Amino acid sequence: MTDQTVTPPRRGFLGRLLRGVALLVAGAGLGAGGFAAGMFHAGGGLSPAEEVLRLIDQGAVPMLSSASGPEAAGEVTPERVPRPSPEESPFLTSYYEFPDALTTNLAGSRRFLQVQVGVSTQYDAQVIANIERHAMAIRSDMLAVISGFPEEGVAGAEGRAALATALAEAINARLTRLEGFGGVEDVFFPSFVLQ
Repeated sequence: MTDQTVTPPRRGFLGRLLRGVALLVAGAGLGAGGFAAGMFHAGGGLSPAEEVLRLIDQGAVPMLSSASGPEAAGEVTPERVPRPSPEESPFLTSYYEFPDALTTNLAGSRRFLQVQVGVSTQYDAQVIANIERHAMAIRSDMLAVISGFPEEGVAGAEGRAALATALAEAINARLTRLEGFGGVEDVFFPSFVLQ
């Protein structure tokens, strides 16, 4: 008998690498098989729109008949409830935003104001068409009004409101001179930068 013990040979790096690759390939195969089985199982269904059309063709979904009252042959149709309408018809508000920002110095100041101007009206589209037609003259009037305001006059919400009112008056005055009617109700500032 021998006192030597036999040690089994150790697996090297290559053996571990092959085992890892085999596990990855087996996992990918199982995942692909599960995906394919799921697609095969779900592939025969109809889209929701096709399913509704199939149910309507089979008569599973009752259609509302055009007949009303007793001649509807027992079909129940919903009762129409009139919606209350307001006494006055609501006006549709139209908006117009001048394409370029206005930049001008303020009165008695080295600072300037850059402002984007938009207007609204509840009159017809003719007011917006008039504004677009006379945009150059209106922009000139707006620059004159803005440059007449001091720096303190445009600061804060009250200053902006005063500037908006003055611009609306100037726009309406120009439109009245050129077209016989103003129609601008509000002026808005989508962008207002004081530098």
